[in-house]
Amino acid sequence: MSVAVITGAAGLIGSEAVRHFARRGLDVCGIDNDMRSVFFGPEASTAWMRDRLNGEVPGYRHSDIDVRDEAAIEELFARYGREITLVIHAAAQPSHDWAARDPKMDFTVNANGTLNMLEATRKYAPEAVFLFTSTNKVYGDLSNKLPLVELESRWEIAPEHAFQNGIPDGFSIDQSLHSLFGASKVAADILVQEYGRYFGMRTACFRGGCLTGPNHSAAELHGFLGYLMRCVVTGRPYTVYGYKGKQVRDNIHSVDLIRAFDVFYRRPGISEVYNMGGGRFSNCSVIEAISACEEIASRKLDWSYVEECRRGDHIWWISDVSRFRAQYPEWKQEYDVQKILKEIYEENRTRWGKECKRAASATF
Repeated sequence: MSVAVITGAAGLIGSEAVRHFARRGLDVCGIDNDMRSVFFGPEASTAWMRDRLNGEVPGYRHSDIDVRDEAAIEELFARYGREITLVIHAAAQPSHDWAARDPKMDFTVNANGTLNMLEATRKYAPEAVFLFTSTNKVYGDLSNKLPLVELESRWEIAPEHAFQNGIPDGFSIDQSLHSLFGASKVAADILVQEYGRYFGMRTACFRGGCLTGPNHSAAELHGFLGYLMRCVVTGRPYTVYGYKGKQVRDNIHSVDLIRAFDVFYRRPGISEVYNMGGGRFSNCSVIEAISACEEIASRKLDWSYVEECRRGDHIWWISDVSRFRAQYPEWKQEYDVQKILKEIYEENRTRWGKECKRAASATF
């Protein structure tokens, strides 16, 4: 029996991984205690996805464990031992805005929780592949010092620059403003690398851009495309912060990310680090995303602009995924921004429409 242990199992990446690796024949144990509702409120709860996984994925076993609970994590790993062949650590506090409100909780979830998962893997399943969902925020705002050109609807890198294909994973993480969230993820990222190098474990850090898809319990502070489409559908006001709304994000669908996880799982390396986003294949500015959402939903967004940008925000970020693609040429991206947004709309508009009706009923 091969077991996959997946943290953040009811979240965007975790739930995609649960379904994918269950279809691949692994027994899946999911860990998720719905901390997302603690971070972002009841509407961001992942309980709906937990219930769906319990009902739809054969043999799925869910554990309501906090990754900071060292004893509970160790007990789970001791139960399965060397039957564990894959660990996907996707649980996190994911917002740099939220982290400033409670730095200690942010750090203990992101850094200490990762240490607990690494140590349990080393102790009980040292041959397992350990995949960590890191973030491009480990680079801080250093990318804002790149030579950028203002276009009609976006900022772009100067055409002659070496990063025209995107920012590589050798980019410096020093001398920049990371946000406290970025700092806690740096700590976790370095731990994952070090367990690989020092103990010879098969680890990889996937430094994501905007991770997205229809399974996102999107909230204002986390879940760019999902929350934007939710605002368009429900009529909720949306605020754009700084840079004229021309700041650029690359967006990778959870399906494409899990496919990358899968090919690494089949042919793992040791202590690998990859920038992993939509790259040149899938990216947009904020105002480009607004226009696309409005067109798909046939509704106008009620949005306003605030001149002050979010602290530490990237003006332009496109990931260079060429090194991963060179190592794993079988990996292909399927979802560009337009396809992502259409799927988010089609799979959530009924659920979001019910929210509108409940809100209207409560008003009268």
